[in-house]
Amino acid sequence: MDIAEVAKRSGVSASTLRFYEEKGLIRSVGRRGLRRVFDANILEQLALIALGRASGFSLDEIAGMLGSKGQPNIDRELLISKSEELDKTIQKLTAMRDGLRHAAVCSAPSHMECPTFRRLLGLAASSAINGEGVKKISKKQRLIDYKITQGK
Repeated sequence: MDIAEVAKRSGVSASTLRFYEEKGLIRSVGRRGLRRVFDANILEQLALIALGRASGFSLDEIAGMLGSKGQPNIDRELLISKSEELDKTIQKLTAMRDGLRHAAVCSAPSHMECPTFRRLLGLAASSAINGEGVKKISKKQRLIDYKITQGK
């Protein structure tokens, strides 16, 4: 399969395919004229690369997972580590989403008067959201915040 066909079938641009080849992520098996030719399993390799990128792995990490013949050799400990990293990211994003949703419907006269929004600002300022951890707001605290914003 030549590079144009691989690009068309995979959705990966020819320039990206050339870059991946330079990085050692994929290999062409020869040339047809000036065009690179790839083995039939290239689409599976590109799918693995796409999955790795979507999961937050660097290209160097992905290169380490693809064996010399393009067959995956994935370190299970690395997968566990990345999954834990994704859990932390999900937790951070969930806290931000919940705070923003609350601020959007909060009955406080302004967002700056909303206790939940103020807490979200404080978390952002202290790098709790952008840094290593998220200070989780308990259900009890959310109920208190809700009652305050509802004037109860």
